Parts: sequence; structure tokens; C-alpha cells
Amino acid sequence: MEQRALGRSGLTVPVVGMGTWRTFDVSGPAAEQRCRDIVSAALSSGARLFDTSPMYGRSEGLLARCLEGRRDSAIVATKVWTPSAKEGREQIRRALEWYGGRVDIYQVHNLVSWREHLPYLEGLREAGQVRVVGITHYSHAAFGELLRVMATGRVAQIQVPYNALDRVVEAEVLPAAAELGIGVIVMRPLGEGALMRRLPPPEALAPLSRFGVTTWAQALLKWILSDPRVSTVIPATSSVQHLHANTAAGAPPWFDATARNYVETMAMRHV
Repeated sequence: MEQRALGRSGLTVPVVGMGTWRTFDVSGPAAEQRCRDIVSAALSSGARLFDTSPMYGRSEGLLARCLEGRRDSAIVATKVWTPSAKEGREQIRRALEWYGGRVDIYQVHNLVSWREHLPYLEGLREAGQVRVVGITHYSHAAFGELLRVMATGRVAQIQVPYNALDRVVEAEVLPAAAELGIGVIVMRPLGEGALMRRLPPPEALAPLSRFGVTTWAQALLKWILSDPRVSTVIPATSSVQHLHANTAAGAPPWFDATARNYVETMAMRHV
């Protein structure tokens, strides 16, 4: 799998990582074992970037348990998500305890109280407990504020939605990230599943075979990764089989303009 720089942060990440929203908010021995199997498959395939958040219920703590004994093999991205500075520090303290005293990428989730949380995260970065400080938002309406925070020079990474049907970030966010040297983690690469509900027929993928594409999910992921401004995508899955298929999208050759246009057209037809 290809590795890319996370902007100018100094951190290198696999182009396909793994999200934990919904899929790791589970309980019970069988469900937890399934998550352990997924983490093992991710690590063995090179998809060693795991993104989580206290917003995702049990996911943050369960990911930590799944990484016990192999924390050094993973890149952990988590978030602080609360309007309270006091509660934010408790979230951060807990995450640092879970993840061996360090978090590779610490993000302010949905820009919630970023003015309170950023200084604390910056201090942890100086202390060596956090490597990269970033911000996230899912809403197009928040991109103006996201851009203003990016322009301060205080964050080295952003996480935003981007896929063949949601291209709003192409207008301002991705150009600004490239200009400022800010790494880009892409959430919702499959449109929260909307792009997977009506699959194109297998023969429709034939023009993409020269790019190593065998599934529609791979086509959608490779569409995103063919934009060099993107550092990594983090599809969530509860299937080891799907995880292996997703990670196969992380190898060149990348789409040219014709192939990207073809995927966009198919996405509009089959959503």
C-alpha cells in the first residue's frame, strides 16, 4: 500500500486507514472478537491508521483494547469532543492512558470549543505526547470556520467529507490545505453507505480494470486517492473481507481524469 506524508506534519500514513464510527460501538465477547479480527487484518494489510472519537460511544475504548500488545504497530487518531474545557482534558487524559501515553493525531472534533482545546493539545504536542494536532468537520456550512482555523497555522491536519458525489471541499478546502501544507484525512468516502446501496453491474467496472479495480468500493476509494491533495481515506467496516478489498485500493496506478469522470458518472446513475 502506498504511504503519503500527512501534509508537512512529519508523519507518514497509509493511504487507506480505518474508521471506527458505528462499527466499534459494540459490546459482548463475540462483537469484541470481531473487532479484534478487523484490527488484526488492518495491521497485517498495512492499513494501520485507526480513527476514533469519544463521540463514537464504546469505539475509542474498544479500539484501545484491540491494540493491546501491538500499540506500536498502529497510528492512532482520536478526538476531543465537548464544549467543556474541563471535560475535554478528562477525555484527553483517558485517551492518553488507553493509548500508551501518546496519541499520534489528536483532533478537535467538529470544531467544538476549538479555542479552548487547541492550546491544551499544542502543549501536549510540545511535551511529545501528541504528534499532530488537527481539526474536523462534516458540515459544508462549517467550512468557512474550518478555513479560518487552517489559516492560523496552528493545525497540521484536517478531516473532511469527500467522495464522488460530495465534492464541496474541492472549491476552497483542498486548495487551502495544499497551499498551507496541511494533511487531509477523508471521512465518508462511501457517502455513509449511500454510494453502496445500488451497485453498478460488474461489466461496468471493466474500463477500470487497468487500475487494479475489481469492486465498486475500490473504484470510489481510488477516485478519492487519485487526488494528490488527499493523504488518506478511513472507510469503516465490520467485515474483514471488505477491509481487504478496501486496502487493495491503496496501490497505484491512480486514476487519470477520464477514469475519475467515469466513476463520477456511474456514482450519479447508481446512487
